[in-house]
Amino acid sequence: MLSFEQLRTMDRARRRALPQRPDFHVLALVTSGAGRHTADFVDHPLRERTVVWIRPGVVHRWTDVDEVQGPLVLFEPGFLPVSGPAGQAAADVFAPTNWQLDDRNWHLSMCAADHLSHEHATAVAHPELASPPVLVHLLSALVLRVLPSASASPPAADAENHTVFRRYRAAVEEHFAHQHHVTDYARQLGYDPRTLTRAVRAATGLGAKHFLDQRILLEAKRLLAHTDLPVARIAGHLGFGDSANFTTFFQRQTALPPGRWRAGHGNH
Repeated sequence: MLSFEQLRTMDRARRRALPQRPDFHVLALVTSGAGRHTADFVDHPLRERTVVWIRPGVVHRWTDVDEVQGPLVLFEPGFLPVSGPAGQAAADVFAPTNWQLDDRNWHLSMCAADHLSHEHATAVAHPELASPPVLVHLLSALVLRVLPSASASPPAADAENHTVFRRYRAAVEEHFAHQHHVTDYARQLGYDPRTLTRAVRAATGLGAKHFLDQRILLEAKRLLAHTDLPVARIAGHLGFGDSANFTTFFQRQTALPPGRWRAGHGNH
């Protein structure tokens, strides 16, 4: 745990304003001040009662946090139980990265953050009193308090659809770099492709193929913006037989070829 003030002190060179892609979660609560943050190429304002959740793999920049105050919680993937609602929220790569809380939920969230901060400080100062299970429970409580209301419970779909969607989402996250057809996922998971489409649409409003394509596209953008890999290497990394097929896919989704998109969004 740290604060925005500590972040600024640690980062005199202002590397925070450059594109970065952490392999851990960053959960931040803005208690005062105003600024800006960019996550996966979308700019967001920061103000009092803003929650920021940067999940592993997200390309982001603290565009302007010179006047922002508040706590930041850093934790590794897998720290939250994957079977619990907090762990499920952590696994949702398409979840929002920035949102506002109302006064009542903000107060409860800050109480949860303070409790977690005190327990973490105690664990650092007195390792013999450290309790990872307590930290897990307190972090889970904080996560559940800060979730936007639309994410606090499953979408308006029945329990079976929600289970199907969660399984499909997990499979896509594991295999999207080399598996581009919904029929492959349907066969792997034991569902009819129409079942997958129905479940994904109920949960996200997207068809199963659109959901899969958006995940591939997101990774393509992240690699273009955050690495110097040639387009052909990125195409291969994402399971395309050649760069021409990848360029066609990317341009169909964004109306720009990969090289032009990179010129406008990458740190190159």
